[in-house]
Formats: sequence, C-alpha cells, structure tokens
Amino acid sequence: MNAKWSRFNIVSVVLGFAFLYLPIVLLVVYSFNESRLVTVWSGFSTKWYVTLFNNHALMDAAWVTIRVGLLSATIATVLGTLAALALTRYTRFRGRMLFSGMVYAPLVMPEVITGLSMLLLFVSINLDRGFWTLLLAHITFSMCFVAVVVQSRLISFDRSLEEAAQDLGATPVVTFMKITLPLILPAVLSGWVLAFTLSLDDLVISSFTSGPGATTLPMKIYSQVRFGVTPEINAICTILIALVTTGVIIASIVNKRREVQRQRDERAVYQAG
Repeated sequence: MNAKWSRFNIVSVVLGFAFLYLPIVLLVVYSFNESRLVTVWSGFSTKWYVTLFNNHALMDAAWVTIRVGLLSATIATVLGTLAALALTRYTRFRGRMLFSGMVYAPLVMPEVITGLSMLLLFVSINLDRGFWTLLLAHITFSMCFVAVVVQSRLISFDRSLEEAAQDLGATPVVTFMKITLPLILPAVLSGWVLAFTLSLDDLVISSFTSGPGATTLPMKIYSQVRFGVTPEINAICTILIALVTTGVIIASIVNKRREVQRQRDERAVYQAG
C-alpha cells in the first residue's frame, strides 16, 4: 500500500512539474528554430536573436523595463527595509495599524484596482503619465514584498548583538550599519531580487500607469501576441528567463555565504563572551 502511494506521489510530482515547466522548455527550444512558424521545427538557428537585437521597438521596451526594474527594486528595498524595521522594532506607536495596513495592502489588493487607483491619482494631481509614473507605481506594489521578506528575518534577529555594540559606545546609526545591516543583508538582497522580478513581470499595473515613451516589455509582448506569436518573442522571453535565473542563482550563492559567515561570527561572539 505504501509503495502504491509512493508511486502515485512520484507521478503526481512529475506531472505537476511538467505542467509548470514544460511550456517554458518548449519556448526556449523554439527560440532557436529556423522556421518562422513557432510550432514547426525546421532546424537549429540563432537568427531570431540577431533579428531581435535589430528590432528597435522591442529593444526600447526592454531598456525601459530594465531601468524601471533596477530603480524601483532599489528604492522599494530601501523603503521596505525601513518599514520592516518600524513594524518590528516599534510595536506600539500611534497609527501603527493604519501604517501596517497601508504597507501590506498591495499584497491582497487586485492589480486592476491598484492600477486604476494610481491612474486616478495621477490624473487628479495632473501628472502626465510616463516613465516616472510607471516607476512610482512599481515602487508602490513591490515595496510590500520587500517589507515581508525583511520583517521575517528581523523577527528572529538576536537583539543582544546590537545591545553589545551600543554598550561598547556605538551610536544607533553605526550599530545599524556595522551590525544589523550585514546580518539582515541576505533578506534584503532576496527582497531586491523579488522586487526586480515582479517589476519585470508586471503587465496590469503598467498598462494603467504608463504613457508615451514608457512602454514596458510585457506590454509590448502582449500587444504583439494578439496578432500572433513570432520567434522574436520566444527569443526575448528566453533572455528574460536567463536573466532572472542568473539573478536568483547569484542571490542564493550570496545568501548562502552570508549565512555561513553570520553563523561563524555569532559563534565567535558567544565564545568570546
């Protein structure tokens, strides 16, 4: 009976992973297809990557997406880390419930509502839609994800290390920069990677808040897919997959090394004490 259930579980896992990742594998494979028909394999070729880099519309959209992703992820990481510190370290202050609700609201709010509300905000303050409105929108919805990741690390943070540093004469700013930030840096980096990935992927909110000259790559791909999938789209999607995968691997390696170094430092502190 156990063996039968074991086989069932294995088959279920294999089918689940195939359902999730087989379309991605097919997309990558057909990006090297010689034929213009994306469903008919006629030989290996990289000509669609060359064609892609000569497609100025797609490259401009990719450049906008990268700029928005880098800037929004960086700013959202700073604001999300500060919000996580406020929610973790200061458990009682006036307006804490309202502040917490505002930070976590984008997590549960549908993207259509978020995009529409931001569109109405920009229209009401007479702010022309473009790159900066798109950047503000991405910062708004990605900041909450950073706050969740960093707050989960701060909850298990050993405050005695900060207290020891302050007892030795370190100011709160020096304590944060020398003690707190290096120890929570893996979570901060994870939050940045998550914010960057969400920015690259967003379509709905970007459609509401973008303007002339600020078309993102998901918006451009969606507008072209409605008229048919071309191998150029497969090529740009393959590059995005490679970019995100590389970022996740680098972040995982950095986090692993930081975690090992943190454990060594903590053991050295406890042994010295």
